Amino acid sequence: MRGRQASREARRAREFEAFVAGAAGRLLHAATLLTAEARNDNPRARRLLTLSLAHTYAGWDRLRGEDPYDRARRYLATRFAREVWQRRGGFGRPRHRPAGPLAALAPQERLIVVLRLYEGVAEEQAAALLGLTPERVRAVCDRAVALLLHPPSAPVPAPTRAWGAVSEG
Repeated sequence: MRGRQASREARRAREFEAFVAGAAGRLLHAATLLTAEARNDNPRARRLLTLSLAHTYAGWDRLRGEDPYDRARRYLATRFAREVWQRRGGFGRPRHRPAGPLAALAPQERLIVVLRLYEGVAEEQAAALLGLTPERVRAVCDRAVALLLHPPSAPVPAPTRAWGAVSEG
């Protein structure tokens, strides 16, 4: 009996190691995009990845035909959303200055852009995952893409008066 259980555990470990070898790089990149950290300095993204992989491993035997990558990605997205909500009380602008390519976006915009455009998740699936309507997901994604393609110009400083200028009035 112990031999069979040890064999099952060894098989489970090999399957999971193969999954991690194939999926960890893409999941880490998705997490780095979500956290808007620099590619080489991404402790929050690595933490998200570790939690996601641990959650996937814990439920490995219960997958029963479900895609483990999909499970890990869903957990990554929901964990990110929950942490942002708890830390900032919502999806407002972050307090720190992120350095990643999606740094100009708010956390919710980053989450939707990563799910829709980087991961290729359908609108309906992203909406169900985030508890939003598909129309809201589409609107946020469109707004975020427009912001990335056409970033607002830096605010122009107010003109200062030259010394000795006479005011009108």
